[in-house]
Amino acid sequence: MRIAIKWDDVVVDPQGHIAGHAAGDTLVRRLVRVFDHPIVIGPASRHCDDFDVLPLELVDARDVVVINMDVVDSPQIWRVLSKQNVEPRIMNFVWWPVRPDAPTVRAASVALSCALFPTFANSERTATEVRETIGKWTVQPLSEHARLGWVNLGFRLDHIQPRQPSDTPIVLYPAIYLSRNKRPDVFLQVVDKVRRRIPLRVEMRLHESHLVTEEAMDISRHDWVWLGPLTATRKSYWEALAHTTAFLATAENESYGMLYVEALGAGVIGVLPDREWAHALVPEGYPFFYHDLHEAEAMLTRALQDPDACRQELDACAGGSFASWIADHHSDDAFDKAVVARVDEWFGGTK
Repeated sequence: MRIAIKWDDVVVDPQGHIAGHAAGDTLVRRLVRVFDHPIVIGPASRHCDDFDVLPLELVDARDVVVINMDVVDSPQIWRVLSKQNVEPRIMNFVWWPVRPDAPTVRAASVALSCALFPTFANSERTATEVRETIGKWTVQPLSEHARLGWVNLGFRLDHIQPRQPSDTPIVLYPAIYLSRNKRPDVFLQVVDKVRRRIPLRVEMRLHESHLVTEEAMDISRHDWVWLGPLTATRKSYWEALAHTTAFLATAENESYGMLYVEALGAGVIGVLPDREWAHALVPEGYPFFYHDLHEAEAMLTRALQDPDACRQELDACAGGSFASWIADHHSDDAFDKAVVARVDEWFGGTK
């Protein structure tokens, strides 16, 4: 049985590789790596080194499990594949925040899809939101039989580079979008106050869709902000993290927080909001949770002034080594094993 991965925004470059460095691109690459000889759903048939590209209509439903990252499309995938007179095998992969109070059509569509098809979530928090959404928007016979699994996404530990401190402290904007949920205005407000006391440089690497916005152009006028595109390779991304001193998280909600975890694993000091999603990423007793912007400013100031002492506090809260704690709790080995185990449990063996 083969695995077919569906994400409408996937781009396969001329060399036959998954292009881009946004979360969705990374997840498609991960799934391609986990399963043998997978299929990536695309507009035209194509053979690549690590996978095949096939239109959905050409997928052999008798021998394929579709892992769908566009969850609301699962009923339509079922309609297309069921024309082959077999019961299609579809697994939802929910990798973004699910809010039971989202607009009615969106919330109900996600709930129905996740009630009808086995669903795998990128974190315990996301799985809980999926369960609440199913309970709110579907009837009892569906909600009672919903199948749900989860695991923290994690990251590849061998990507981490040795620390290379910069002469001027670097503060990372820990997102690739300027969307309202990320609250870039709050980030800039706090960092602007800190930089009036401490020389610093902000680095913002944005997805091209947000890099060309009027908001991005306004931000780029600050002479203390470097604003540019996403790094060209994963190696350059991790090299940049090795030079970064701290990041300030301001998002209202995250389903997991891949970028935060990667930065923490690379030795970047994270100043986090006192929110449930952030507490799920770090050990109990993590010392850099802020309750208001005054605390955020004070914590970021300290992280830039005395990063070594701050890292000692992180080690203390982890009971020895903060880096080891992050590695133990956020390694992608756990993700690889869990997603394969769920496919086997729900659909039988893969090859």
